[in-house]
Amino acid sequence: MTRTVFCRKYQQEKEGLDRPPFPGPKGVDLYENISKEAWQDWLTHQTMLINEKRLNLMDMASRKLLQEEMDRFFSGEDLTAIEGYVPPEK
Repeated sequence: MTRTVFCRKYQQEKEGLDRPPFPGPKGVDLYENISKEAWQDWLTHQTMLINEKRLNLMDMASRKLLQEEMDRFFSGEDLTAIEGYVPPEK
């Protein structure tokens, strides 16, 4: 049976993650409140951020920016613009 959660990003019941994506309290929060679909959407957005802004994941400032962006992404706040990106129509 598939595990479901009330997704904080999409504000509806959706299929939940199979396991926490990070260790510790942050990972548990994501596991309990974020759907698989939202997590996949975040990974896509994160990849675009890393590529377009040429982030170095060894740099703490880049990692902090990604953490802040992830928090905004899942809470529905405005995101950092990715230059030239036009979202597909659904």
